[in-house]
Amino acid sequence: MNPTTTGPVPEPLTPAQEGRSAWYDAFHAARGRSSVVAGLYAQAMGEDYPVEVAASSSCDWPLLGLLTARLRLNPGQLLVDAGCGAGGVGLWLARALAVRLTAFDLSPIATAQATARRAHFLGPNADRAVFRVGELERTGLPDGCAHGIVCVDALGGATDRGAAVRELGRILAPGGRLVVTRALRRGAEPAWHEQADAAGLSLEHLDERPDEPAMWERLYQLWIAHADQLRRELGASPAENMLREAHRMLPKVRRRRAVVLTLRRPPSATSAKRAADRMTAPDRHPSDMPATSEESPQ
Repeated sequence: MNPTTTGPVPEPLTPAQEGRSAWYDAFHAARGRSSVVAGLYAQAMGEDYPVEVAASSSCDWPLLGLLTARLRLNPGQLLVDAGCGAGGVGLWLARALAVRLTAFDLSPIATAQATARRAHFLGPNADRAVFRVGELERTGLPDGCAHGIVCVDALGGATDRGAAVRELGRILAPGGRLVVTRALRRGAEPAWHEQADAAGLSLEHLDERPDEPAMWERLYQLWIAHADQLRRELGASPAENMLREAHRMLPKVRRRRAVVLTLRRPPSATSAKRAADRMTAPDRHPSDMPATSEESPQ
């Protein structure tokens, strides 16, 4: 499609956002120097680890298959990878589905690494993929430009998850789908229904990921067991950030419910009106919605 409305140009990062960007920059730079992190992910996932993708997330072979099925993209359409990291997930999908790719991440180092990987996945069609710096709440992408969006383990890092879902909904074309991983404590009330409605999206599928919490448990235990190697090969700051996450999240992962949501933009004006009728009432702003205990690894 040819969007006629351009999205907002991202504003300069705030000091807090610059701090987050620096954290991710340090992690991706360190990982680029050493194979130790990829090796620990491979141990934690076993046969489910997609070596070529080498994602710093819970992306495994079952998730790649599910993303492929849920997106329902046609060749030549545009896929957006939101919070792409070093780009493996989006590039794998772009090749598998023969689609164009626009991807963004908060880390300039991650997007540079992703750009360098394009030829490996797409060969002479490497220019079919574009990587840029951006954040979930402010992508800078045009209205309705994306036929499909994936967001793997990135939404938990958003400053405002509701705002992030609304922004991703804004760039989604009519009939397009946003496939996003989410997690929360078992028994907690999820906020994703209200967030989807506020973005004008409908929940098309909710797929459980029952094996995902155990994967994180194994991974965090491996990080702690290999603490000295992480410090030696990654450097003190990236390693300590990983170890803090492992100690913080390890006691919680067994109580974790992990899902994949497929949210769809209504394909026509008529269905869009029906979706709008389900959105937040005028006297209730999305920020007034009850907070949830959703928490994801970073």
